Amino acid sequence: MRKISDEKLNAERGRLKKMSEFEDKFNQYIIAGVDEAGRGPLAGPVVAGCVVLDRSKEILFLNDSKKLSKKRRDELFDEIKENAFAYGVGIVSEKVIDEINILEATHIAMKDAVANANEMYKSKYGNSINLLFVDALKIKNVDIKQVSIVHGDALSISIAASSIVAKVTRDRMMEEYDVKYPEYGFAKHSGYGTKYHMDKLKEIGPCEIHRKSFLSFLNNTK
Repeated sequence: MRKISDEKLNAERGRLKKMSEFEDKFNQYIIAGVDEAGRGPLAGPVVAGCVVLDRSKEILFLNDSKKLSKKRRDELFDEIKENAFAYGVGIVSEKVIDEINILEATHIAMKDAVANANEMYKSKYGNSINLLFVDALKIKNVDIKQVSIVHGDALSISIAASSIVAKVTRDRMMEEYDVKYPEYGFAKHSGYGTKYHMDKLKEIGPCEIHRKSFLSFLNNTK
């Protein structure tokens, strides 16, 4: 970790304490945060992360993944995997998104992430996650108590950690797709509808990983 002044360190610890209020309120539970990355892009999967933090281990700078630099996210991704009690990822492809819609796909990705984190936790400690903090949603078909927190990735350290796991996992997948489909620039925009991406779609059309259900605008172009 890069060296910071005592003043900044104290300020950061104060910020994290504020972000731990939900965890403090429910500290009798085994809490897992759940969040997703990739609901909005025109290409690629939706990815969910689930993290059970070990709060005895300090992880500075946890925050909504969208507020962090790529370098910081990558650093935190490694710290989370090293220091968390458990973590899991769920991935639902663009083809399934087209079949069932993005919201239903997000629920499946979250459910899979929870199942994978719970399996890791249970194998290590013998018991199970019994409370989920979820960013803005209630996950369907999950038999675990849930607390839905609007803007949870900025208000809960558990959800923030899961948002980082989800985003870094997805961004790395999109970087791999960029090698296969270099003309679209996936490594730069991760499949979101930037001007460059939109122009390329209008010029050469979609590839295999584009979400066809998201591309109705192409029907309006000559």
